[in-house]
Amino acid sequence: MPESSAPFVPEDADLDELRAAAADCEGCPLFRDATQTVFGEGPPSARVVLLGEQPGDQEDRQGRPFVGPAGQLLLRACEEAGIDRDEAYVTNAVKHFKFVTRERSGKRRIHKPPTLRELTACRPWLVSELHLVKPELIITLGATAGKALYGSGFRVTEVRGTVLDAPDEFEAGGVVATIHPSAVLRADERREEAYAGLVSDLRVAAEALG
Repeated sequence: MPESSAPFVPEDADLDELRAAAADCEGCPLFRDATQTVFGEGPPSARVVLLGEQPGDQEDRQGRPFVGPAGQLLLRACEEAGIDRDEAYVTNAVKHFKFVTRERSGKRRIHKPPTLRELTACRPWLVSELHLVKPELIITLGATAGKALYGSGFRVTEVRGTVLDAPDEFEAGGVVATIHPSAVLRADERREEAYAGLVSDLRVAAEALG
């Protein structure tokens, strides 16, 4: 039987009920090592959804999306671009932290990208979230978030900073793709350039929202 979160997703649930049900999701093996499910949060009637890849180390420990260094950078970029982070619904395509442990790093947990299989397994949660929020715009942060909507052929570098049609399944007015804020943190000597590009893409989203 294919891995899927579908059996764990309650029908006719609101966001609070979805969040409670997601805490017990065992739809793919990622739940075994993660501390907890990290579900989306934000206003149920949010005009914009910020969609990331998966929780990171801090998110896994705190149980909230985008609370680590990448989340702080995203908050700053949203403010510069004219997007109110507090009025956005923030979630991830995959709800459990996937990582490898490196003993030489003091048992530091190192992020590992989810596979297409894991994205597919977690998809029912995302579909249910977006069905309830029905945002005017989804901002996909990074290639994996884009693949969660458009499939494995998605390339963020080819479409970033433009307004795309949203797949009907996700009930959104449109999509703007950009890089994940963690990519800015990894950019080292090109960090300022990468950050400026992120803000520029987010400004396209802000203009689309009006």
